[in-house]
Parts: sequence; structure tokens; C-alpha cells
Amino acid sequence: MLPLAFCERMRRMLGQAEYETFLKSYDEDKYQGLRFNIGKGKQEDFLALAEEAFSLEKIPWAEHGFYYGAEAAPGKHAYHEAGVYYIQEPSAMAPAAYLQARPGERVLDLCAAPGGKTTQIAAQMRGEGLLVTNEIHPARVRILSENVERMGVRNALVTNAAPADLRRHFGMFFHRIMVDAPCSGEGMFRKQEMAADEWSLENVRTCAARQDEILEEAYAMLLPGGRMVYSTCTFAPDENEGSISRFLAIHSDMHLVEVPKYEGMSPGRADWYEDFAIRESAFAPDPEEVLPVAEHLERSIRLWPHLLHGEGHFVAVMEKDGACPLIDYKLEKTATYKEQKELQKFAKDCLAKDWMETLAQGQYLTFGEQLYLVPKDMPALKGLKVLRPGLHLGTLKKNRFEPSHAWALTLYKEDVRHVTDLSSKDETVYAYLRGETLRQTASRDGI
Repeated sequence: MLPLAFCERMRRMLGQAEYETFLKSYDEDKYQGLRFNIGKGKQEDFLALAEEAFSLEKIPWAEHGFYYGAEAAPGKHAYHEAGVYYIQEPSAMAPAAYLQARPGERVLDLCAAPGGKTTQIAAQMRGEGLLVTNEIHPARVRILSENVERMGVRNALVTNAAPADLRRHFGMFFHRIMVDAPCSGEGMFRKQEMAADEWSLENVRTCAARQDEILEEAYAMLLPGGRMVYSTCTFAPDENEGSISRFLAIHSDMHLVEVPKYEGMSPGRADWYEDFAIRESAFAPDPEEVLPVAEHLERSIRLWPHLLHGEGHFVAVMEKDGACPLIDYKLEKTATYKEQKELQKFAKDCLAKDWMETLAQGQYLTFGEQLYLVPKDMPALKGLKVLRPGLHLGTLKKNRFEPSHAWALTLYKEDVRHVTDLSSKDETVYAYLRGETLRQTASRDGI
């Protein structure tokens, strides 16, 4: 059951006629989506292979996103375990799409668990540059790290830190920052009934205050000329237009960017900031202390469940004035390939030419016996709690090297000397995923 105070506010926001249409959407089936991982091959090949298993329909705002039918069970398919796709709510694919990360950049996903936006950003970066993906909660950051591994992301630094601690380490460092802020979750009521049970106006205000703090830390880490995308999965003006207005009022060098809106998307509403965010907020009870509404709030985006095929979301794309400067920063001390004797022997026996060249040019870190291939020009890590400082290659044993599952998930069959081809329909695959031993003999591919 939807909270009465929530319903009353939504009725006043939308007007009676649209409110009734909005309310009816809660009786309709939710839309489900998955996003193809371009790090695993060509999308057209995936679509041809998946045709029998899933009924897929393109999501307009996500280049590699697809709706799938209610009868499908993609989470139980071998493709999911192999990281061929990420199951993600369709509206949640919009924020990272608007971030437009590029190969070679330094990018931060500040509130990243469980990893949908991180892995979407990683696909945009195509393994080049540095992706710092952070989560403050220890249990959730482990899930984030697992999803980074499953999707075969090679250039991610997974950290477990409060935004303020991260800012002290990465002041004015990133070209792009994704802030998918913790929120009251109103947009997920149809998908997660528990979110409705936990809702309160007090929690809306608490979330808005936390969002203000997170945006401040993100601002300090964004380079001039950089882009920041702020998103929530709530309808509350206090957390959407309100958060953006409060932020822009104290940062005159930030501005909202005009971006394309897809069919069904609506603009942000300046009048809702004045009528709801201020009136219902605990921030400015004195009218003389009210911060002004941000210019061009209509450039922000609202996604509504009664207007498009997805849940409720809010997205604001902002950029910082100025040109991106060249900055010097302290680098992590890393080792070279020449120092990795055990890895060299393994590579010679098992890998094809392209990966041999990648390893030869790589930079390496060891955590105990664990060996990592780290992104180029990795910043110093002292003082950070790091779960994954790049691609986990494997374990260094006495006179030998044991490759990791994480590394295997980044490889194509053309990358290795020994290959076993198994169909996704083969029961052997599912037996292996249940924990049984894989009893197959690899064949040489002629390299």
C-alpha cells in the first residue's frame, strides 16, 4: 500500500487527472531490462544467440539496453554468469548514458553499488583510463566488486570510503563523476514494496540533507570542464529540483546542460521546487534564507512509470566552467612485467600474442600473494581501503602462477592457446555453475 502522505503530495504535484493515470501504473506489470556487455563480443552476435532464450526489445535511451519479456529468466542463464549482460532496471540505464564517459579519462562512480552504472560506464571507457568505483557500505561494496569481476572490467579501482575521505584523496581529479545518490526510493515503490513501507517525509528530508553533502564532495573532485551527472530514483522535489537548486546556488561555476530527451521523458519543474521542496523542506524555514531556484531546471529530466516503460527516476547533467587543466599527482609504485617470472612462464604456455603484448606493457601490484594488472598511471593508494586495484590476474605460488577467475572473465577464446567450446545449452555448463567439476579436455587452437 502506498503511504497516504506520499499519495497526497503526488496528487498535488500532478493534478487529479494525471495523478489517477500515475496511480494506475502501480497495477501494471513492471518493465525489466538487461544491458549487453560490449566487452564480451559483438551485440549482433549476442542478439542472434539470445533470440531463442529471450524476447528482447530495444530501450531507447540505452545504446546496449533491452527490455526482456516476463517469461524470460536471464538471471539463471549461463550468459549471466559469464558477464555477457547485466540485469538492470530500464530507467536506471539513463544516468550513465548521459555521463558519456570516454576512453582514457579519469571517472568516478561515487555511490556505485551494486554496479549497474559502474559497468555501464566501464563499457563506455573500453578498458582505457581509470574508473574509480566507490561504495561506503562494506557489505554492498563486496557485491560491487563481484559485479565488476563478472563483467570483466579491467580498469576499475574499487574503493570502500565515505565521500569526504575520497575527496581528501582525489581533490579536483576526475573528468566525469556519476552521483547516483542514496534517496527515499519513491520511484521504486512498484518494483520494491518494502521501499514504500520504509518511506516517511522525515526520511525524504534526511536523504535531501545527505545528498547536499555528497554533491559538495563530488564538486571538489571534479575538474574544470568536467561533467557531473546527479540522479535519484525518487519523485520528491526536495531531493531532485531542490538538491540541484541548493547546489547550483552556491556553485556559480556549475551549470545544467541541455541534453536530448527521449519519448516519455519530462523536464524538471522549477515550480515544484518552490511549491514543494521549499515548503516541505527542513532546510529553510525562514523565507529570507531560501536559496533561489536554479536556472534552466527544465534541462533536468524526470522519468515517470505512467509515461514510459520504466520506473521513476530523476537525472540532472551538469558541467563545471573552465578548461580541463593538466594536473600532476602522486603515482602508486608499481612493478614491471620483467619482474613477474612466474607470470611470464604462464603467459608463454597459455596466451596468444595480443595478451602477451598487453602484459609486457603493463604495470603490476601485489597484495600478499595476489597479483593485479593495474590501470596506467594508477594514483597512490595509501590511506584508501581498496577491494580491487585493477584486474586480478591470479595467485603467485612458489615457482608457479595460478590464474584467477576474474582474468578468465576478460578473455576471448582467441586470447588463449587452449580452448574448450561449450554451448550455453550444454548441461555440463550448468553442472559447473552448480559447483561440480568441469570434466572437459581443452584442445589446441593451432597457435
